[in-house]
Amino acid sequence: MNKALKTFLILFVAFVLLAGSFSGGLLVATAYPLLKTGQQPSSQLPTPSADTQSASPEELQTLFQPFWETWTLVHDQYVDQPVDDVALMRGAIDGMLATLDDPHTSYMDPDEFTQLGTALSGEYEGIGAYVDTTTGFLTVISPIPGSPAEAAGLRSGDQVIGIDGNDVTGVDAELVRKQVLGPAGSVVTLTILRGDEPPFDVKITRAKIVIKSADGKMLEGDIAYVQVTTFGDKTTPELKAVLETLMAQNPKGLILDLRNNGGGYLQTAIEVSSQFLPEGEIVMYEQYGNGERDIYRSFGGGLATEIPMVVLINEGTASASEIVAGALQDYARAKLVGVISYGKGSVQLPTPLSNGQGAVRITIAKWLTPNERAIHGIGLTPDVYVTITEDDFVNKLDPQLDAAIQTLLAMINGTAIPTSMPTPVPTP
Repeated sequence: MNKALKTFLILFVAFVLLAGSFSGGLLVATAYPLLKTGQQPSSQLPTPSADTQSASPEELQTLFQPFWETWTLVHDQYVDQPVDDVALMRGAIDGMLATLDDPHTSYMDPDEFTQLGTALSGEYEGIGAYVDTTTGFLTVISPIPGSPAEAAGLRSGDQVIGIDGNDVTGVDAELVRKQVLGPAGSVVTLTILRGDEPPFDVKITRAKIVIKSADGKMLEGDIAYVQVTTFGDKTTPELKAVLETLMAQNPKGLILDLRNNGGGYLQTAIEVSSQFLPEGEIVMYEQYGNGERDIYRSFGGGLATEIPMVVLINEGTASASEIVAGALQDYARAKLVGVISYGKGSVQLPTPLSNGQGAVRITIAKWLTPNERAIHGIGLTPDVYVTITEDDFVNKLDPQLDAAIQTLLAMINGTAIPTSMPTPVPTP
């Protein structure tokens, strides 16, 4: 696999709902030679497959003859002329990639490709949610902490079935995504389908969202609490600053909260893992279809490599955050508390097309944890399983955090750790 072209590795298929664009969630990473065992930079372009190389020009001409016949027939016979040649070309690419039956291999139009890497700078305009466009409906992966989407009560798994009173059932999720766009200060009403509940409307005022990707505080019992909300440009320095402040207070244990963290830069995922793992430990494998793999290792120099540790995960924990949580679980460096994570563990390589016509993203590899567990379509299973119920939301309870504290105290005190925790009862 050509390494130089892996400058942009898309870590998951979510988009951030932004005014003017949905990007972010399509998270990119720079592949540095030091990240991988034995990797050297390369400037060569990938060569065509063996089948393509062996085909003669005559054979290729024969293969594509039906396409050009169809192209001519549309121009000669279609009732509404003139037809849009650019739209036909883009549609042909879309259709070709759809035959691979991989929702993460797809075409990006020029606007989507331009916006690809812009959502991790920490500032957004929109409702602030990671969403999945590969499902039947536009589906929320997770709201961004502190965003209008979170304030409005959107949750992981919510499906958008209407926008401003218009039914979008049967409309392509990507088109629905674009309809949610709008400037800060404008209002959008989303009709939400949540589980078995009747559909309901949520009115959200779009806003400029400034996100701090890492923050923390001391909890009772001398426990350090660190929340990482995304893996972006500023995450590593922000995380280091938080850890320096908290570790100086000599905490007995540490909770890393990765709930509703939709992912981010692969580079940042390795850097974050390095804060908690010794130098040289394998963080993840990148497995290609031909059996080859790349190995990513911890840089070392971490600020919290020995302190007892628990990681919080939920259904909104995806991609880069699953890499970190999976590595910490495999090394028994931390216990995972919460529910099964999202399960996004494949790598998409976006390659720009000629004449500014966007790009195609192709699934090129899958991720494996240090113990060679697959993430994609499976997710991570917590060591301590704890859900959050509707009543918990209403009463502003956090049984998962409570369970994380109990688990951490059990680790510190050397007592048994239950595999599930009871949900607390709200105080009258």
